[in-house]
Amino acid sequence: MLEAVASQDIWIWHEFFGVPGSNNDLNMLNQSPIFTDILQGQAPRVEFTINGTQDNKGYYLADGIYPEWGTFVKTIPLPQGEKIKLFTRCQEAVRKDVERAFGILQSRFAIVQGPPRFWQRDVLKDIMYACIILHNIIVEDERDAYESLFDFNYDDGPANTLMVEVLHGPISYFPTMLQRNVEIHDRNIHRNLQADLVEHM
Repeated sequence: MLEAVASQDIWIWHEFFGVPGSNNDLNMLNQSPIFTDILQGQAPRVEFTINGTQDNKGYYLADGIYPEWGTFVKTIPLPQGEKIKLFTRCQEAVRKDVERAFGILQSRFAIVQGPPRFWQRDVLKDIMYACIILHNIIVEDERDAYESLFDFNYDDGPANTLMVEVLHGPISYFPTMLQRNVEIHDRNIHRNLQADLVEHM
């Protein structure tokens, strides 16, 4: 299984590969290092204000299976009212960017489409990461053609998540890390953020 986070211009920001296919999205999320940078305070600071509410963490668009965490904005299952219906349509349209990135990855690299049974896990992992790196190089090379649509400096983006620093001994920022973990998993933050985003439409 491959977990990925992609932006609207199909740049793949985060990838986590190697979990057996028998796992589901929630099991994969529990093993993923996706929030490691946030917990360690190394993630780029994102500040935005919606309806007078200021937030300093980015959020991810997710489907209904994911838990109600403060960093997820989920699809509203039965939208009522024009504003909520518009929000749901926009959220689902933008959420398709990851699926589009997967489709382009498979169309560019035939080795990703084939059955993985004949490869060893480490070899398959290297192949997948190499294809993602090449994909991002192509996207970076072609982004000048649509620079007016996506004005973002990728060189200032998050560091590559392939290398995870392992620390030994006492961690001085451990209480802060625990506080950030509580904020990420806070359902009230999730609900308030989603309500503010709907109201902002």
